[in-house]
Amino acid sequence: MIEVQQLETRLSRHLANQAWRESGLGSPAGTEELQQTITKLEQRTVDSTTTLEEREAELEAARGANRQLTRALNQRE
Repeated sequence: MIEVQQLETRLSRHLANQAWRESGLGSPAGTEELQQTITKLEQRTVDSTTTLEEREAELEAARGANRQLTRALNQRE
């Protein structure tokens, strides 16, 4: 869901920049550099979110294994 919103935002910005350039007005100095920085940061956010989701899934699996081991140990007693 977050990735879709980010892609929509990137596409919107890209289309706006394209329209600006095609209008003959050009783009303000530094805008392209800022847009590249924004794009890189958005990608880092997507990558970090994906990594976080993977780690959360791993953590939940480890917790499940711990619960099973604890139950098995408790049943022996």
